[in-house]
Amino acid sequence: MAFSSGGGGAMSDINVTPLVDVMLVLLIIFMITAPLMTHKVKVELPKANLEEKQEPLPTPPITVAVLDDGTLFWNDEEVTADMLESRFSVEAQKTPQPQVNVRADETTRYRIVNDVVKTAQAQGMRKVGFVTTPDRGN
Repeated sequence: MAFSSGGGGAMSDINVTPLVDVMLVLLIIFMITAPLMTHKVKVELPKANLEEKQEPLPTPPITVAVLDDGTLFWNDEEVTADMLESRFSVEAQKTPQPQVNVRADETTRYRIVNDVVKTAQAQGMRKVGFVTTPDRGN
C-alpha cells in the first residue's frame, strides 16, 4: 500500500493514469488496423438457376458375385471374365453410373476379387463396394 507523506493514513485512491494511457494506446492501434483487415475485393458471384431440375432416376446397383473357384456372376447370371469386362465398359458410359457391389465367398482368394475390382476400375466404374454379412456381436 502507498502511504501519504502528510497525514499518516493510508491512501484510498487508485492511480488510474497508467490504465488510461494503455487503453488510449490500444484504442488508437485498433482504430488504425481495423480498416486494413476488411478486404474490398469485388467478387462476381454466380447466379442461381431457379428452374426446376430433373433428378436423375436412381439406377439399381450391379451385384458381381465371385465364388471360391473363380466363377463370376453378374446379377445372378453366370458370366466369363471377358463378358464382365464388356459389361463394365457399357455400364461405365451411363449417367449416372450404377454402383458395383462385389460379393465373394469367405474362401475366395483375394487375388480373384482384386482382379474383378481392377477390371471394373479399368473400364471406368467409379463406385465399387464390397458386400459383407453384418457382425452379430456374439
